[in-house]
Amino acid sequence: MTSLPPPAAELSADEARRIALRAQGFLGAADRRGGVRGVLRHLGAVQLDTISVLARSHELIPYARLGAVGRKAVEEAYWSGGHSFEYWSHAACVLPVEEWPHFAFRRRAYRSRPHWNHELPEGTYEQVIKQLRAEGPLTATDLGGAKNKGEWWDWSASKVAVERALMYGEVVCTERRGWKRVYDLAERAIPDALLHDDLDDTECLRRLVRLAGQSLGVGTRADIADYHRIKGEQFDAVVDASGLVPVTVQGWSKPAWADPEALATEPRGRHRTTLLSPFDSLVWERARTERIFGFTHRLEAYVPKPKRIHGYFAMPLLSGGRLIGRVDPAREGRTLVAKQVSLDSPKAVRPMAQALLEAARWVGCETVRIERAGTPQEAAALTSALAI
Repeated sequence: MTSLPPPAAELSADEARRIALRAQGFLGAADRRGGVRGVLRHLGAVQLDTISVLARSHELIPYARLGAVGRKAVEEAYWSGGHSFEYWSHAACVLPVEEWPHFAFRRRAYRSRPHWNHELPEGTYEQVIKQLRAEGPLTATDLGGAKNKGEWWDWSASKVAVERALMYGEVVCTERRGWKRVYDLAERAIPDALLHDDLDDTECLRRLVRLAGQSLGVGTRADIADYHRIKGEQFDAVVDASGLVPVTVQGWSKPAWADPEALATEPRGRHRTTLLSPFDSLVWERARTERIFGFTHRLEAYVPKPKRIHGYFAMPLLSGGRLIGRVDPAREGRTLVAKQVSLDSPKAVRPMAQALLEAARWVGCETVRIERAGTPQEAAALTSALAI
C-alpha cells in the first residue's frame, strides 16, 4: 500500500517574512566570526553592478548585515586567497569557490550552444589562453585591449575570446581591479578538488535549488528558480529530490517550498536597521518583495529622470523586519545627501535617521543633508532627528 505524503506545513504571512529575514541574515545576531566570506557562503551569490552611489552593491551586501565593515576589507575578503570567483548566476555574481562544480550545467550549455554574435579571427582564442598561461592573471586591457573604437559593446577580438573562455570555464574571473575583470586559467585558480564538471545537469540543478531554498528560507517556484536564474521546468525536475519541503503560506496565491531547518526553529532575535542595495538578494526579485513586505520597489536608474518617482538609486529602508521607506543617496565631498526620502509613516523618521548616520560614517562622510522629502514636515523631522 502506497503511503500518502505528509500534508504541507502552513505558515502565516508573518512567519514566512521572519523566516526569509533570518535566512538572509537580517534577523538574529550576525555571525561576525565568518565576516564577509561567511555572508557570501550563507547567501551563495552576491550580485555585482557598475553603479556606485554610497558604494558598489557587492560592498553594500555585507555592510547591510554586518555593519560598518571596512570597504577595503570587503574587497580583500572576496578576492584574496582564492575564496571566490565571478560567474553568471542571478546575474554577474561573486560566488563561493565551493560552488564551481554546481555551475557545470551552465558551462556545458555555453559550450554546446554558443550564443556569440562576434566572429573571432582564427587563433585568437588559443592566443589568449597561451598568454594567460605564460603571464598569469591579466585584464582585457593587458590581453590587447577591451574595445575597438566603436561603442562600449564593440569588444576587441581578445575581449570576445577571453569572455568566451570565461563562459566555457577554461578561464575564471578571480578579481575586479578598478572594476575591470582579472582573468586567470581555471586550472590555476580553482582548487584541484573542485576543478571538475563531474556533476551531471540534474545534480547541479538539485544542489542549486536546495541552496537557493536555504538562502531564501521559503519561496515559490519563481522565487527559488530566479535565485540562480534557472528555468521553471528545471526547478520542477529536481525540487522533489532537493530536500526542500512543500508549504503553504497564507496570502500567497502559489505553492511554496521551505528549508526544513528554517521550519524547525522559531525565527527570533534582533533586527537590523539598515539601507539595502536594490540588488540585495532580500529584495532583488520585485514580485517576492511585494508579496512578503507589501513594498513595491523598482530600480529607476535606467528610467528617464522626469519619470522617476523615488530617485536614481533608491535604497529601501529595513527596520524592525519591515520595509518602511527609501532614500536616494548621493555624496558631495564629506556630506551624504539624501536627495529624495520617502517614508511610509512618521514612525520611520528615527530609523531613517539612524540608517543615514550609520551609512555616512561608513563611507567617510561627516554630515548628512536632507535635500527633499515627501513633505516639508518630514524633511524637518528628519533634520531634527539627525541632529540628536
